[in-house]
Amino acid sequence: MNLRRIRVVAYKEWREIVRDRLFFALAFVVPSLLMLLFGYGLSLDVENIPLAIVDYDQSVMSRDYAHKFTDSRYFSFQGYAQREQEVEKLVIDNSLRAVIIIPPRFGEELRAGRATSVQTWIDGTFPFRALTAKGYVTAINAAINLDALSAHFSALTGASRDSIRSALQPVRIETRYLYNQEVKSIWSIAPKLIMVILMLSPPFLTALGVVREKESGAIYNVYSSTLSRGEYLIGKLLPYVAISVVNACALTAFALLLFGAPFKGDPLFFLLSTILYVVCTTGIGLLVSVMVNTQVAAMVGTAIVTVVPAVLYSGMIIPIPSLSAVASVIAHLLPGMYYAEIAMGSFLKGVGFASLWLDLLILALYATGLFTAGFLAFHKRPKN
Repeated sequence: MNLRRIRVVAYKEWREIVRDRLFFALAFVVPSLLMLLFGYGLSLDVENIPLAIVDYDQSVMSRDYAHKFTDSRYFSFQGYAQREQEVEKLVIDNSLRAVIIIPPRFGEELRAGRATSVQTWIDGTFPFRALTAKGYVTAINAAINLDALSAHFSALTGASRDSIRSALQPVRIETRYLYNQEVKSIWSIAPKLIMVILMLSPPFLTALGVVREKESGAIYNVYSSTLSRGEYLIGKLLPYVAISVVNACALTAFALLLFGAPFKGDPLFFLLSTILYVVCTTGIGLLVSVMVNTQVAAMVGTAIVTVVPAVLYSGMIIPIPSLSAVASVIAHLLPGMYYAEIAMGSFLKGVGFASLWLDLLILALYATGLFTAGFLAFHKRPKN
C-alpha cells in the first residue's frame, strides 16, 4: 500500500470534483439545501388546527364552552357560523379541519342538571392529525365537564371547588416528558435528517465518481497502471468521505443553530460515529458503481438502495418497534437505524459510548464489510 499513490488518486479526484460545477454543487450545496427543505417542511406538531363553531344556543354557557376551544393554542379559531351548511363547504376545500356544533338549549339543559351532546367534525383525510385533534377535543371537553361538576356540587354542598375536583378525580396523571421536554418535533426530526441526508448524498457522489471514469474511458488508465485495487479505491473514496464529514458538520450546525435542537452527548463520540457512518454510505455507492457502467444506472441503483431504507426502515417516520416483524428485520440489517440511535442519543438523551457502543461496533463492521465487498468486486481486468 503506497501512501503517495493514494494521495495522488485522491488529489486527482478532488480536482475533478472542483472542475465540474454541477458535481461540486451536488457535493456541497444539495445536502444543506435538503436539510433546510426537510427541516422547515417536515413537522409532526399538530397545532393551529383551523376551527369554526356553530352555536345554535347563543347562551352564556355555550359561549363559555366555545371559549375553551378558541383560547387553546391547538386550535386556530376562524369564526362562528350560523348554519352547518356554511362550514361544510369550508371543510371540503380544506379551509377548516374541525367544527364544533353546539345544540339548541345547551345552557338550559346544563342548568337543569341534564346531560347534553356537542357534535364535533374532524377532517379525517390525515388520520394522524385527525386522531390528535380528537384527543385535543376530548381533553378540553373532559376539563370542561370537571369544572362544571365541581361548580355544581360546590353550589349544593358549600364545599370548595378544589376539594370537590379532587374527589371527582381521585387518580390524577402527572406527565413528565423526558429528553425532549418541550415536545418539539423538530428536535427529534433534525438529528434523524442528518442520518437521512448522509444516506442519500455520499452514495450518489461515490457511485457517480467511479462510473464517470467508466463512461469516459479514463478507467482504462487505472487498469493499465501499477495502482493496486486498494490504493485506487481508498484514494477514490477519501475525497467523498472528507466532503461528507464536512457536510455532516454543516448539517449538525443547522440542527443546533437553526432548528434549536439540543446536543447533550459527547461530540468526539458523535464525530467518530459520523465518520464510520459516512464510510458505510460511501461503501454503498462503491458497491453500486462496480455493478453498473452508466451514470444513469448508478443514480437509479443508488436511489433504490438508499432512499427507501433511509426513510422507512431507520425510525425516521415510523418507530422501529411499530414496524412489522419482517420490516423490523430489514431495519436491523441496514446501517441507518444504528446511526439514528446514535444521533438521537447524542442530541437528546446525552448518552455516549457506554450506552451506544454496540451501535458503533455494528457501524464499524458494516463499514469494513462494505469496503471489503467493493474491493473484491472491483477488478483491474474487467470481463469482456
